[in-house]
Amino acid sequence: MHAHEIAEPYPVIQAETSALDAARMIARERRPGLVVIGRDGAPSAVLSASQVVQFMVPDYVQDDPNLAGVMGEEPSAKIAERLQRATVASLLPREPDELPVLNSDDTVLEVAAIMARLSSPLAVVMDGGEILGVITASRLLETVLGDSQ
Repeated sequence: MHAHEIAEPYPVIQAETSALDAARMIARERRPGLVVIGRDGAPSAVLSASQVVQFMVPDYVQDDPNLAGVMGEEPSAKIAERLQRATVASLLPREPDELPVLNSDDTVLEVAAIMARLSSPLAVVMDGGEILGVITASRLLETVLGDSQ
């Protein structure tokens, strides 16, 4: 089986997109992340759900998680406001990570290898310069394991 056979249509966003809009898309559609495209339409990054969560929590609380327990729920009300002021670009690392990009004829093992090596929840399947779709980790597992119920 090849990557193009298991790739699924997937939404893409731009770096200028509101971080709040991206977070809502991830939450509403239960996505592991989103593909960020450049002005040329080519993938430029993957914004994982965990990157959004990391942005939501202030650094000082990440450094000392005990603070979250004593702060109560009031700071959580400010999360949407913080996301609204930010763009997707501000949630991405300053130095771009290697992209989990596959060729349409890559095998399932090649898909698994790149996702594992990059610890990515998804991989973009390309045919030349065109995005064919995305393979998520759950789609990959479903393909490999079949219907094991």
